[in-house]
Amino acid sequence: MTLKKTALLLILGTFGAHAYAADSAEANATPIETYDYATRLDIEHVISITEPANECAPVPVQMTYEDSYGERHVLQYQVMGTGCSS
Repeated sequence: MTLKKTALLLILGTFGAHAYAADSAEANATPIETYDYATRLDIEHVISITEPANECAPVPVQMTYEDSYGERHVLQYQVMGTGCSS
């Protein structure tokens, strides 16, 4: 192979790997579940909870957790914002 062909293959391979990684990340994105009173929860380990907005109203937050099977979930629910003055 000539140097030009080798360089071209390396460049094309880099773009292909980047496109594959982007597709894999989108396919593996955890869907957001919305909480309601009928939601059955199986929370084994809380990974993170987003901070509520600085508003004086109910605002959404998201909790990322693992269930007892080790599967990751993202649950969105409402909390009172932190912007209310007492």
